[in-house]
Amino acid sequence: MLNFATVGTSWITESFIEAAIASKQLQLTGVYSRTEEKAKRNANTYNAPYFWTDLEKMAKSPEFEAVYIASPNSVHFEQALTFLKNKKHVICEKTIFSNTAELAIAYQTAEENGVYLFEAIRNIHTPNFNILKEKLHLAGKLRSTMLPYIQYSSRYDLFLQGEEPNIFSAKYSGGALVDLGVYPLYLAVGLFGEPKKVTYHPVMLTSGVDGSGTLVLEYEEFVCTILCSKIAHSELLCEIHGEAGTFVLEDAAPISEIKFIDSHTKESQILSVEQEEQDMVYECINFAKIIETKNDQEYQRFTNWSKIVLRITEEARKQNDIIFASDK
Repeated sequence: MLNFATVGTSWITESFIEAAIASKQLQLTGVYSRTEEKAKRNANTYNAPYFWTDLEKMAKSPEFEAVYIASPNSVHFEQALTFLKNKKHVICEKTIFSNTAELAIAYQTAEENGVYLFEAIRNIHTPNFNILKEKLHLAGKLRSTMLPYIQYSSRYDLFLQGEEPNIFSAKYSGGALVDLGVYPLYLAVGLFGEPKKVTYHPVMLTSGVDGSGTLVLEYEEFVCTILCSKIAHSELLCEIHGEAGTFVLEDAAPISEIKFIDSHTKESQILSVEQEEQDMVYECINFAKIIETKNDQEYQRFTNWSKIVLRITEEARKQNDIIFASDK
């Protein structure tokens, strides 16, 4: 079992810890917070024997081999480097970094220190994603795809009141595309590969980031349209349209149900299987196995997807002058 520690104290960190415990592959040994009170409380909650308020001291600790980082996007890079240089495997919550320059440096640092760097993105590690990828040929020649992820954020209420939550801030590398759009984007890249052209049409907020947007990915013979928003809500389903049939997904994340509808007979069949309710468990299992077995081939697959996704979001931002503080 792999010992790990965490950086970040939000609900996503709690979810990852619960998934790690459920995976039976990872053992929590310590937590970090900037305040001793919060660090101690979180450690006690999960019976972790260690806690830290100093990131440098934490990185030098022999009590864990891997760290999960779920701090604001803008500080992922600096924190990840600290751990990579101390030969710790890093699992960084999406979006992994602000730009491709940071990603290249971090991957090089990981390689130089003989450790792995992962982006935590839950939907591509699930059994239903693997089923969809395996059965994609049933649709025949692909012609179009619609992948929405439109979810109203309670933090938008704070934004409307004059505050600037991290996720709506250019200073902290926020915005709808990098927060929610990456789920359907990862789905597209994992299924179809890298598009030949990318176009993004955002709805901009006064903070300099996108509150919502439409991302168009052009492939050789079809177009994938991704809708993302944190300032509205939708019940739209995801669909993949081929000449032979259509896949209908209940959501891009989690992929809880996959229905295939034959174009000619109109008959439908459910291809999905029941998954763990805490679906982050699957990424925990995959990361632990790659580390323990040194499966560089599988690691490279996920690495390549992270590179493509970040290239796309960076290109989308450049087209619309969405500039993060980390870009300067």
